Amino acid sequence: MHSREIVRRAIEFDSPPRLPFWQHVAPSAPDDVWEIWEMDRGEAGWFFDNAVMDDWGCQWAKTDQENMGQVIGYPLEDWSAWDSYRLPDPRNPFYFKNVEARLGESGDRYVMITSHFNLIERLHMLRGFAAAMQDFYLEPTRVESVLDRILQWKLDHFEEASRWFGDRVHGVFLTDDWGTQQGTFVRRQVFDDFFAKRYAAMFEAVHSHGWHVILHSCGRINDFVPCLIEAGVDVLNMQQPRAYGLVAFGEQFRGQVCFTVNADIQKTLPVGDPQEIREEVGLLVKHWGTPEGGILVADPGEPKELGVEPESIQVMFDEFIKMQNYWQPAGQ
Repeated sequence: MHSREIVRRAIEFDSPPRLPFWQHVAPSAPDDVWEIWEMDRGEAGWFFDNAVMDDWGCQWAKTDQENMGQVIGYPLEDWSAWDSYRLPDPRNPFYFKNVEARLGESGDRYVMITSHFNLIERLHMLRGFAAAMQDFYLEPTRVESVLDRILQWKLDHFEEASRWFGDRVHGVFLTDDWGTQQGTFVRRQVFDDFFAKRYAAMFEAVHSHGWHVILHSCGRINDFVPCLIEAGVDVLNMQQPRAYGLVAFGEQFRGQVCFTVNADIQKTLPVGDPQEIREEVGLLVKHWGTPEGGILVADPGEPKELGVEPESIQVMFDEFIKMQNYWQPAGQ
């Protein structure tokens, strides 16, 4: 069975023959997903390694991490700029031509394109984080207006991507960080008032093009997971399983949505205890997955940037490989 079909079955709870893997670093593990970041490349350069102004007018500075940047200048810091503010062209061929060039490398793998910084992330990149948090209470009408324009940009962007790529793409990786280590940084009511319907519209648009919705969101976002499931998310990219409550979280939500899984990037992998890593992998497979699917094993990222030894990543993948047939009936 092709990698593409194995991933699809895991996402759609259609009984994959083994756990699928999204990774390119462990030769001993399957390599089932071909991700293409090129749709996020701005004409001004990559957001994560250039101290430049991106296509949205946000000023970036490089951090001490090689693959990370941070917005330090906000085009809507003063609301007086709103009336004259212009978003980039969502149909600019620049965003799509490099994706086209890499599609031929996918083989029989599941193809995922990326679209970073969606609703909440783009909002606070335009306004500044503290100002954006206050605006939900002080400037709700303006927030609604900005979010509507961001959403429409995304819908137009996906429509153009579909025109270029069609069914050669299978999923879209979106990002919107919503949490701290303790919980979400806005109340559930704020999410319901400003974001729930917009996520539903965004996810519906992705589905209309025949693609899955894969959403990354850092932090303890437990309270928002039911909202995201209701909105139509297919896969949640969860890199800090111990922050959510490792066993309890899995037992609460498994079977309702597919998860990308890896050993915890803040508590388990940096410590590097092989036995602890193996035990955590076992708990993830047993408590987050189901016989019908619901797990996509994922590479957590660059070891150096995570403060993790490469050997710990290999231990993690070795254990996932041992358990890749955990949910198969005996003898199959």
